Amino acid sequence: MAMFRTGILVLTAPISLIPLRIAPVLAETAKIVKDVLYVHLHPGLGLTGNYMQPNPVYIPANHEVSQLLTNLYTKSSHVCSHLDIRVVLSNVKNHTSTQQPFSSVQMLSEPPEVVLTDYKITDLNQSNLIMQCLEKYTLGCYTCKPSLRAVYLPYDINGTESISCSDMEDSGLCEIIPSYNDVVLGGTFDRLHPAHKILLSISCLLTGKRLLIGVADGELLNRKVLKELIEPYQERVEKLRKFLLDVNPAVQYELVPLRDPYGPAITDVNLNCIVVSDETQKGGEAVNRKRLENALPELTIHKIGLIKDEHHTADEEEKISSSTLRKRLLGSLLLPPKNNPRIAPIPYVIGLTGCMGSGKTSVVQYLQKMGVTTIDADQLGHESYKPGRVAYQRIVQKFGQDILLKDGTVDRNALGKRVFGDIEELKSVTDIVWPETAILVKQKIADAGAEGKTVCVVDAAVLLEAGWIDMVHEVWVALMPEEEVEGES
Repeated sequence: MAMFRTGILVLTAPISLIPLRIAPVLAETAKIVKDVLYVHLHPGLGLTGNYMQPNPVYIPANHEVSQLLTNLYTKSSHVCSHLDIRVVLSNVKNHTSTQQPFSSVQMLSEPPEVVLTDYKITDLNQSNLIMQCLEKYTLGCYTCKPSLRAVYLPYDINGTESISCSDMEDSGLCEIIPSYNDVVLGGTFDRLHPAHKILLSISCLLTGKRLLIGVADGELLNRKVLKELIEPYQERVEKLRKFLLDVNPAVQYELVPLRDPYGPAITDVNLNCIVVSDETQKGGEAVNRKRLENALPELTIHKIGLIKDEHHTADEEEKISSSTLRKRLLGSLLLPPKNNPRIAPIPYVIGLTGCMGSGKTSVVQYLQKMGVTTIDADQLGHESYKPGRVAYQRIVQKFGQDILLKDGTVDRNALGKRVFGDIEELKSVTDIVWPETAILVKQKIADAGAEGKTVCVVDAAVLLEAGWIDMVHEVWVALMPEEEVEGES
């Protein structure tokens, strides 16, 4: 079946039944939609095909819906982790409303190309009419691609029966979630994942007016695992904003940088509730102590449980976390290589960089054992200082005879002292040495190609700073946490 980049899944089963059948539904959907999937809830939606167009309905924002969100996002991480799933909550309310939901069409950041449903068609002769009805229903709620198509999902629900709210032993599931005018939460929100989406979605249900979100930045990131791979602040904020506006555009969102553990949570007089997880509950309690010191009322603390990662390995956290996702990026290409018309396709050149103690040497040795040709750009940089080289002559002209040893070679220690702490002087050296080094590296690459080598690795600590990206097809970066580097020094 043809794949669509974006889609929307209309779930018509009772809320209590969805968790029992959502895994096969998502598995089938993932065969059709490959990037972004919206989920719309309408328990009991009738798609009869009799030309009576159904209208969307409000769903009470009770604990059963909260539990469903947790279950759906958790299952999605198991069966279709590649999909960016967003459960729309515009028609989920914790208060009565006389206004019909979706009185105006809701804008979506990724307009769906296909609509799918779990609706069970009993009369196949009516299937075309039912699919047309589904298309009209969806177009009446959301902005979609003009060529929106409807697809029926075949799957086995194993004869599961619906369980009504009154039949449940836990009657607390039917209790409405409390509503607060102003809600606050904080986090890094790196590589937005299902646990984030649960936290944010339930926060939306709790919010009557404004949701204030502190997004960690600056020094707060220093102790994070593989902080180098954390997405830039603006990128994280943009992804958050898109997700939130898709989930419920009626909420007023305020996203601010969080550069200390408290942020505006200890000074904002309008806040009523703070949302935390199991591991950040102590932080919420600390916020309340600070608020009392500031003569402000304590916030209601709403705690959301951590979500287990069914795919975690022995050296990974049991919970779904951004740290684990960053670890899984190690050894993978973060960006696909781009065609570089400036260099020959063979040999394929990999630029390897990283700071001192990052493990570059170990990577080089491993690659050498595999038969890969390696080029030490740092060593070639040393050669550029030798008498007779263009760089040598220009350095002597710039800094004089005082930086030469008795044998006429450059005293690199003396040169280092001359430029230490002086950015302009240091730049004058690199402006001389780096271009000369690049010429030597290119010659080595050409030699490798002439010898029939198909792959070579340029080991260069200053690969990025020197602007040598145009000499390579892709860049590898070796990383090691600062505390481990310090421990080995």
